[in-house]
Amino acid sequence: MDSNKTALENGSSLIEALSVASAYEHEAAEISIVETHISSVLLTGQFAYKIKKPVNFGFLDFSTLDKRRFFCQEELRLNRRLAPDIYLDVVPITGTPDQPKMGGTGEAIEYAVKMIQFPAGFTLTELAECRRLTSGEIDQITGIVAGFHETVAKADEASLYGTSECIKHWFVENFGHIGPLLADDKQKQQLQAIESWGNQEWHDRADLMALRKQQGYVRECHGDLHLSNITLINGKVTLFDCIEFNPKLRWIDVINEVAFVVIDLLHFGYDHYAWRLLNHYLQHTGDYRGVALLRYYLVYRALVCAKVSLLRQAQQPTDAVTNQAPLKYTKFANLAERFTKPEPVTLIITHGYSGSGKSTIAAQLAEKTGAFQIRSDIERKRLFGYRAQEHSSSGLDSGLYTQESSLRTYKHLADCAKIIIEARFSAIIDAAFLKTEQRDLFRKLADSSGVVFLIVDFQASYEELSRRIRRRQNDASEATIDVLRHQQQTAQPLSSEEQKFVLTMDTESDKALEKLLDYFHGNLHFSG
Repeated sequence: MDSNKTALENGSSLIEALSVASAYEHEAAEISIVETHISSVLLTGQFAYKIKKPVNFGFLDFSTLDKRRFFCQEELRLNRRLAPDIYLDVVPITGTPDQPKMGGTGEAIEYAVKMIQFPAGFTLTELAECRRLTSGEIDQITGIVAGFHETVAKADEASLYGTSECIKHWFVENFGHIGPLLADDKQKQQLQAIESWGNQEWHDRADLMALRKQQGYVRECHGDLHLSNITLINGKVTLFDCIEFNPKLRWIDVINEVAFVVIDLLHFGYDHYAWRLLNHYLQHTGDYRGVALLRYYLVYRALVCAKVSLLRQAQQPTDAVTNQAPLKYTKFANLAERFTKPEPVTLIITHGYSGSGKSTIAAQLAEKTGAFQIRSDIERKRLFGYRAQEHSSSGLDSGLYTQESSLRTYKHLADCAKIIIEARFSAIIDAAFLKTEQRDLFRKLADSSGVVFLIVDFQASYEELSRRIRRRQNDASEATIDVLRHQQQTAQPLSSEEQKFVLTMDTESDKALEKLLDYFHGNLHFSG
């Protein structure tokens, strides 16, 4: 650490010398500096320059100029995947430490990542703190992250990245940092309970972690995807500041990546947005098997945030940090503990004709209650190689809608539901469920899994059903008026035996969702 200190002192002199306009070839009217424990960022108005500090923390090594140049180049490469208009170049700093020149000629004494300086006050952390975060930002994040995960490189099976042992290492590492910084006995007991749960959960899920890597779900992700690393630029969500310094923290399971954003949203009290993001991400990717690891990764990410709050207090003991750190730690530790606790689970299936409002209300219900909505319209298309909004041109009893295709679809929905309820989350299966055998499949699943079963029967008049179908745009459903008539002619009614599981909703009432939520909060339990 002594060598780190000496190097930092030398680096400090350079940063001070770069705080004058003459060090730049472009106009720099007022220069400000943002310091972190691993870098200095010089804000010049038009451009920002990020300089890595000459430190070695074990998990991160910037101790030599060659290493700092390499990691500057890595930072540029990785961040251009998500923010190509922001990350411009790696530039040399030439001259002397007392009279440096940014981007000058001659021998380099240091390197900087050159970026467009984007407006302050628009990170999603800042928006969340001011209660200005909207569903529009959440939907943008979901689309960007889901698309990004589809295109980034997958880990080679022979690599050390994303192995179950590697995953366990980073989970366990948190306890070594947090434990010595706790004085309160209750907090120590809480941490020990979380650690015990983590050890058991890893033991139970290690084989699945290995399988996920074999199946290609360990990818070169962003690695540090929390709200402070997401900003709005002209209304457009932009993800920045990927982890470049340690590939083991970047080559991770995609569900691990998503869990970080979810934990941050939960921390700020945006529970409904957290579930919205999760549901939309899974509907985009179809990666419901990843939900089996979600609790482990949610706990891991909450622990990381809890650890950072304490480390910042130790490193920067200012009044503001000292006052906020205990509260932040408690919030994140409680979030970690929350996902270690078993919760009552409900398996809900919808029932109703096309246009009855199943998908609309099921989506809102999932967000409000912390459940997973699985849409048959989307999963049916995925099974047969279509995108959600892609039209299959299938007719009645043909293509995607034959009896055989429907049977395959409902079995797939049951497989997804089983994964979710075994992970101790509630599931809402959003499908017409007009056949008795379809409903029986899920009732038997609920019975065998020991969870509550509910059928929500959505009803509306024929005129309203027809109106909604005609007005649909950009939806996964391919239902037409002919499909509606066919459904009404062939539907098998709910039996007297099924009626004891039924909750009927008139979706023409503007109070439908409110009544549904009142029923659930009074009779059932959810994680939201």
